[in-house]
Amino acid sequence: MQFDPDHLSALAAILRRGSFEAAASELGVTPSAISQRIRTFEDRIGAALINRGSPCSATPIGARIARHAEDIGLLEARLARELGFDTTANRPVAVRIAVNADSLATWFVPALAAVPEILFDLVIDDQDHSAEWLQCGEVSAAVTSATRPVTGCDTTALGSLRYIATASPGFMAKWFPHGVTAQALAQAPCLTFNQKDTLQRRWAEARTGRRIAPPCHYLPSTHAFIDAACAGLGWGMNPEMLVRRHIQTGGLVPLAPAAPLDVPLAWQVSRIIAPALDPLTQAVKAAAARGLGLA
Repeated sequence: MQFDPDHLSALAAILRRGSFEAAASELGVTPSAISQRIRTFEDRIGAALINRGSPCSATPIGARIARHAEDIGLLEARLARELGFDTTANRPVAVRIAVNADSLATWFVPALAAVPEILFDLVIDDQDHSAEWLQCGEVSAAVTSATRPVTGCDTTALGSLRYIATASPGFMAKWFPHGVTAQALAQAPCLTFNQKDTLQRRWAEARTGRRIAPPCHYLPSTHAFIDAACAGLGWGMNPEMLVRRHIQTGGLVPLAPAAPLDVPLAWQVSRIIAPALDPLTQAVKAAAARGLGLA
């Protein structure tokens, strides 16, 4: 099936801007023209592509087709550059990427800034699960902890993000007066990003050799994790580069100074558009080389 470019651009603009009106403004047409394009597109596909709401969102089929539209934009932009066409007047192409919150808060943003000709739509998910976005075709690239390539993707090892188990001095005195034992870890509240976050349990099990299910606070924010640890709310696994200063000033204390947790990261990109995303891939590799430990 061959898609109408006007239909693809209307779908992508609605999902990018969140409404039919905003999409119409971006594309320089009327809202009724946008509505007609989507109705015609949905009739041809035989399925709904957009969940009408505030903001509008994609159905599973709509998300897959929208990513296809983004891929076409990336490939066309690359071809225009190779042919020497003037692309300065064109709207920047967009790419959707899955990345874990800790990478975004530490080393990843400079990679984005190094590729100003691309607009980024970031999906935040745990590094152990970001590959799933690639598998279902909803993103074009991802920072993952998966060492095996997702089918149809190229993979580049980036290095390891080092985590340190940390807590405030007061928390340590209250919950670990006799050391970081299995019993104390089972009772002391820990900080957890969300239900997918297994770092705290992994570290505790590696430390004690036992499965431990401590009481948890759920805080889906990298910086809130650090603030909560400093405030004595719980202990948690924090990126070493973000807590280094807090440890040096005594605001945080490592639970076990000689027991970091290194999480290997990889950059996976859809093989179809890997050539078009090569500038971004190079920028990601350079940023990782500056911000991460060796693979």
